[in-house]
Amino acid sequence: MKRFESFVFNILGSKTKQWLVIGATLAALAGSIMMLPTKLVLAKMLPGKSANTFSIYIHTPTDSSIEETRRVGECVVGFLQNEPEVTDVEVYLGQGAPLDYAGMVKGSGFKSSENEAEVVVNLTDKHERDEPSFMMVHRLRPVIKSNCEPLKKGTVIEMVEQPAGPPTLAAVVAEIYGQNYDHIYELSQKVAEIFKNTEGLADINVMADDPYKKFELVPNSDKISRSGLSVEQVNKILYLAFEGMVVAPKNSRNYPDQIGLFVRLSDKTRRLASSSRRALETKLASLKLMNKKGLLVPINELVDIKEIDAPPTLMQKDLRRMINVTAEADLVSQVYPLLDAREKIMKELSKEYEITTTDYLFNLRLIDRKSGEVFDLRWDGEMKVTLDTFRDLGAAFIAALVLIFLLLVVYYRNFTISGIVLAGSFLSIIGVIVGHWVADIVTEHTFFLTATSLIGFIALMGISSRNSLLLIDFAKSLMEEKGFDKQHAIAVASATRAKPIMLTAIAIILGSALLASDPIFGGLGVALISGTVAAVVVSLIFIPVLMYRAKAMDFKKEE
Repeated sequence: MKRFESFVFNILGSKTKQWLVIGATLAALAGSIMMLPTKLVLAKMLPGKSANTFSIYIHTPTDSSIEETRRVGECVVGFLQNEPEVTDVEVYLGQGAPLDYAGMVKGSGFKSSENEAEVVVNLTDKHERDEPSFMMVHRLRPVIKSNCEPLKKGTVIEMVEQPAGPPTLAAVVAEIYGQNYDHIYELSQKVAEIFKNTEGLADINVMADDPYKKFELVPNSDKISRSGLSVEQVNKILYLAFEGMVVAPKNSRNYPDQIGLFVRLSDKTRRLASSSRRALETKLASLKLMNKKGLLVPINELVDIKEIDAPPTLMQKDLRRMINVTAEADLVSQVYPLLDAREKIMKELSKEYEITTTDYLFNLRLIDRKSGEVFDLRWDGEMKVTLDTFRDLGAAFIAALVLIFLLLVVYYRNFTISGIVLAGSFLSIIGVIVGHWVADIVTEHTFFLTATSLIGFIALMGISSRNSLLLIDFAKSLMEEKGFDKQHAIAVASATRAKPIMLTAIAIILGSALLASDPIFGGLGVALISGTVAAVVVSLIFIPVLMYRAKAMDFKKEE
């Protein structure tokens, strides 16, 4: 270690070299932090998770029939059947699939309409295939959407992966609040269009019923009474024909309860030739009721057909009417597409709305310039979880720094020395960020700076602080007990403590190597490995320079 002692001694003996070390360290700090806004290192809550299953949600327009939804589902299944890694496919028409981890918050259990379907795709074991599930979803998404969505105009197909962390409604969710439903729906369509033109976002869906016309059958009581029938008979025959009902019970020796006999027209018979008024009248004319005189009266003579607007399903949150616009991030962090979409919203909608930011960071308030109507746009989904997590971890990091600083002030009774230790702790961020940049270069998929990466960075503060404390205490004892001059004491302390510092670092690196390959905790492993390397370099070169330049380190031999 004599060479290293001489190396440190020479640096401390030259002001030029001291400023060179300080400048290089500060440049490395600035360069590493700039990797985040320049997108050399991308931040995300959690990376993609390879699973043995994923789901496909099919949303055809609200006025779609079950047959139209079935046709889209068959198209999707046709592409999946060509995949060798797909073991089986389950299609749930008109309903959601049994609840899984993703479906708990995506409302799968509440789906019960002819325009909804879910396809559950089961794959071979993830350890036996080369392609992870999130890459398969990324590859199949454009193929399935471009071929199957056009079968019914307005169809939205969502490729849903099992979440790696807390399940959310979608990667990006824009909650739009207002008083008038029609105006909220109009604004949500504009936001959805902006999402579609934002790079990195896919599977854009407005969670609201599409406006459409429907026919209402109103029994004409005058015509019914003149025909010798009752309104109840007309209502029952209509319900029996199209919806079906239990008409009688059946007893069975092998079953303790009565079995209801359910009757309705066959699927082919009750189906209309088209969605026109004429097709409905033709179908009603084929249904006849016998009156008291034995005459058959067609139903179309007994009811009035009215074309009305279908009432939409209203959604509320915190007692406020709202509509969700959802989007998934396709192999990218949801942070950057959201920022782009938010900027486009503020730019493109500024002519129609006065736009201001509200209480929570990215949330917006839009005021219609003509009517003065107020709308709130709040961000939710994985994006909000990411912001909350990074905010909480950032607060934990600051709290840890403050506590370490206060403890050091109590121990050393000096703010400068405590600041030196704190500086060494913070500078490990250089290694954390640079390590993620290197990992992104050498790995096949994008390596994100995740929440687990920040956990690793917070854990590194204790290690970095320990390294600085070893040098300061040892140099202090050399000056106070041995009478070493300041330059010599710091050089000897750096050389002497270099071996235990490096051995500790090697143990951490070897222990963290197992985590580096994990899909979820890889960020933690890389942060510990690269951050430890940076902490060693900072502790053995940068901290000695700060110690030498600090007047608080001018200890004298005790008499």
